[in-house]
Amino acid sequence: MGKYFGTDGFRGEVNVALTARHAYEIGRFIGWYFTKKRRGGKENEDGEIRSRVVIGKDPRLSSYMYEYALSAGLTASGADACLLHVTTTPSVSYVTRTEDFDCGIMISASHNPYTDNGIKIFDALGGKADERLIDLIETHLAAVDADQRRAELPYATSGGVGRTVDFIAGRNRYIGYLVSLSRVSFRGLKIGLDCADGSAFFIAKSVFDTLGAATKAIHASPDGRNINLGCGSVHPEALARCVTENGLDMGFAFDGDGDRCVCVDETGRILSGDHILYACARYLSPRGELDKNTIVATVMSNGGLFSSLQNLGVNGEKTRVGDRFVYEKMLETGATLGGEPSGHIIFSRYATTGDGILTAIKLTEMAVENKCKFSLLFEGMESYPQAVVNVKVKNKTGALNSLAVAFAAADAEERLKEKGGRLLLRPSGTESVVRILTESEDEKLCRETAEYLKGVLERADRDFSEKEGGEK
Repeated sequence: MGKYFGTDGFRGEVNVALTARHAYEIGRFIGWYFTKKRRGGKENEDGEIRSRVVIGKDPRLSSYMYEYALSAGLTASGADACLLHVTTTPSVSYVTRTEDFDCGIMISASHNPYTDNGIKIFDALGGKADERLIDLIETHLAAVDADQRRAELPYATSGGVGRTVDFIAGRNRYIGYLVSLSRVSFRGLKIGLDCADGSAFFIAKSVFDTLGAATKAIHASPDGRNINLGCGSVHPEALARCVTENGLDMGFAFDGDGDRCVCVDETGRILSGDHILYACARYLSPRGELDKNTIVATVMSNGGLFSSLQNLGVNGEKTRVGDRFVYEKMLETGATLGGEPSGHIIFSRYATTGDGILTAIKLTEMAVENKCKFSLLFEGMESYPQAVVNVKVKNKTGALNSLAVAFAAADAEERLKEKGGRLLLRPSGTESVVRILTESEDEKLCRETAEYLKGVLERADRDFSEKEGGEK
């Protein structure tokens, strides 16, 4: 991770960590970089050759500001900016790889509140941008923030200035693509959809209605401020109530940019990304549709997932947290299914990134083809007791490097191991938090250990901040 970009793009508080100027300069660099690349490394002021960049956004208030800033930067450098408008992250990935774009950009802070926003960059194949490009953008932004003249890039002039183009047709083609991926009709099913007042607010319902389901959409009226507010994949309790109160067959909750999905069965039970991976493996493996008979999960996944997969005769591979690392591990192992407990699920036969609506389609398809209640897809999945606590800190590195935290973590890890458990402490790549995960056969020990470590981390962060303030 660099100064600006984390595991899932450049993300932070609007006009504090991520400013309109940052967005403009990212556009300037990307436009210059890809246009020059298309021209074989030559500058060409007449503009006969331009790069093409597609932009999507979620419905937060600030997304419009960043869309205009990015477009201004791209066109000033001689690139064409094609606007998908409000759409999901996976739709940007899809359009980028199928419509001859040099690059795709999604404006979203995913599951974060509306006061944050972010910029995600995709390569021409619809995957996350490579580290070399991100490093170059980091260098450019650092120079801009330092007001260094070397940060200046040549402006396009005359006929070389790029165009801003409405490209809503690309989004519509993505909707058609999703519909085409179901092998069965959903007629007769009653399905709840929690759209998190985000990007999926009309796409998800359009897709499921077209496939024949009777849908009940909640949190599908974004106003720029209510995205992820007590709803969606981070807060699926509202969907659980909706399913049970309305007698629905199942429900799916998405996050703000539509790349996550968690689900609810007909009884109101909330099912995580780990449950989804298990259900998919259980369905696909006997049919010979699980390549390498392997799934990829992360170190945050419940230990019960791996033991349950073992009972199915399916291999479970572990990797770092972040869907980019999941996808990289899938490419390395030849697996075609991977994901995270948060609900980022990648079906690499159909997509290069997590897609919440695609995940919901495939799960519904499994229930229809099995002619079973939704809950039965998850039979045999056992979860170990876990506690996951997010600790807000001012300095993630400073807090984690504290001796007090190191000693407390070592002690906690020993106690958890005695009960067949484990400890994971990691800085978030998308938020100013440290995540604590405790896992053990003793549920009380999990909770108490996580809360104890939270207190130690908070004190360490305070001490570090006070020390830094005193030294300045």
